[in-house]
Amino acid sequence: MKAFLKIIRRYVGPYKACLGGSVLLNILAAIFNVFSFSLLIPILKILFNTSREAYALTPWSLGMSFSQATGNIYFYVAEYIRQTSASHVLLMLCLVFCGITLVKTACYFGASAVMVPIRTGIVRDMRMQLYNKILVLPIGFFSQERKGDIIARMSGDVQEVETSITSTIDMLVKNPILIVIYVGVLFVMSWQLTLFTIVFAPIVIFIMSSIGRRLKSDSKVAQQYWSDTMSQVEETLGGLRVVKAFLAEKMMGARFGKVTDEMRRRNTRVAVRQASAHPVSELLGSIMISIVLWFGGTLILGEHASIDAPVFMSYIAILYSVIQPIKDLAKAAYGVPKGLASMERIDAILQAENGIREKADARPLQAFEDRIRFRGVCFRYRDGGQEILHGIDLDIEKGKTVAIVGASGAGKSTLVDLIPRFYDITAGSITIDGTDIRDIRIADLRGLMGNVNQDPILFNDTIRNNIAFGVENADDAQVEAAARIAGAHNFIMEKEAGYDTNIGDRGTKLSGGQRQRISIARAILKNPPILILDEATASLDTESEREVQEALDHLMYTRTTIAIAPRLSTIRNADEIIVLDEGRIVERGRHDDLIAQNGYYKKLYDMQAL
Repeated sequence: MKAFLKIIRRYVGPYKACLGGSVLLNILAAIFNVFSFSLLIPILKILFNTSREAYALTPWSLGMSFSQATGNIYFYVAEYIRQTSASHVLLMLCLVFCGITLVKTACYFGASAVMVPIRTGIVRDMRMQLYNKILVLPIGFFSQERKGDIIARMSGDVQEVETSITSTIDMLVKNPILIVIYVGVLFVMSWQLTLFTIVFAPIVIFIMSSIGRRLKSDSKVAQQYWSDTMSQVEETLGGLRVVKAFLAEKMMGARFGKVTDEMRRRNTRVAVRQASAHPVSELLGSIMISIVLWFGGTLILGEHASIDAPVFMSYIAILYSVIQPIKDLAKAAYGVPKGLASMERIDAILQAENGIREKADARPLQAFEDRIRFRGVCFRYRDGGQEILHGIDLDIEKGKTVAIVGASGAGKSTLVDLIPRFYDITAGSITIDGTDIRDIRIADLRGLMGNVNQDPILFNDTIRNNIAFGVENADDAQVEAAARIAGAHNFIMEKEAGYDTNIGDRGTKLSGGQRQRISIARAILKNPPILILDEATASLDTESEREVQEALDHLMYTRTTIAIAPRLSTIRNADEIIVLDEGRIVERGRHDDLIAQNGYYKKLYDMQAL
């Protein structure tokens, strides 16, 4: 229950007005419901002609008892019967009963309607929190998590929270109000009978809570299998070409079937336990009604009857009204633990620590004037693995082109990812114009840089919006100018919709070279002083590489460029080439000098020349 209340406190705050309206309307609905059942007493007495006593009128006051208030009502009813007839009074009472019921049901509807913005708003807020958290978490977090699992938490787990928790908020607001008011009226009608009835409430609560605890643990495991399922779907879609090429359809189908079968088994257990909520509560309610009927009957049939038959029948009607809220609370006791299991998985992301933190007094940085300097830089991933970079010392002067080369796994991409603080170094320092990058505002730091990656990261949107991505208020002329410099304008205009052409998921409607030129146009439009090229032409064919390299040459002109080179022939003119091996700088210099040294760089160059 504490976990549930914690969720309510976190998310219901903006909707306090709706919550207050629901509470008020539920109180009115309960009061009108009590009035409607109270009318059953005179109606039953008229129908069965059980009233033989004469009623006296007691002056109305706030301190009058329930019996005095009902006595006054019976007095007016008896007087009206004497003036007209019993059948006429019966008709009037039935009409009043219908009117009160109409108002009561309107209040019930209003109470439920004002809760709808709370339920939908909490789900919206939760998804927005998750998405915003994904945006601010460092890249290192996602190297340890599966994309399919994160998607499952944002879809399946949030949906489960919506189904199991937010849908029960209405019940958890309404039902306690109804139970308190109804039980209070039952105490007034017969405290002995009500006290006897309440004895059984702890038994019901214990049975429901014990089953609910098991449901939470089963639900958590079931949601984990849902994440595994989504991860396998995501992997299959991304690697479908490989699956087909290696004739692995049956193997992947068997792998997926194993996970879905296990998920089905877990979900079956959860569904069976959840389905038992209504029958168990129905059985316990029927047992309680039967016991109350027996005990109430002894009170009526005894020599000193403390309650008459019509009042007892009205009592039973109100008691039965109490049972439904108890049943709804029982359903919540089954549903909430299932949602809490999903909430724990969501909180694993929401409460994940962001290791890339900006200092409260971080300095602004508006321009790049001098150099980027690495001093004794070491790095290891936060999972405690081996050190990736060891004692890197490097100066990158403004306007220069520095190429980084080395075998796969040498630490090239890691090195350039440290500059925009995608990761934080574990030792040493990186400075820009003499200021440690950890003392600079992250937005200012990354605003100085543009990235062109090996795999162009494009979005399912138009060409225009992909080029203008991240650049506010970019007009059509600026977008077109950037596309012309990147060598993309001609093929864009060949498209039927031109710059308004949708490029599909990750740009699948474009060729590799076209995607890369769109990515270069995006960097040109941003116009950053520092350019990071991460094997920008590695995945292209010879012709596309030549075209893209020409576009890159335009982009690199007058900019400080840090290039990870897939082919050493493309960096002949670099001002300095840094050769990495196993996280260490083993050689540095210009192309001709490194060739003359006949060292590691010469070995790499000869391997590519073969």
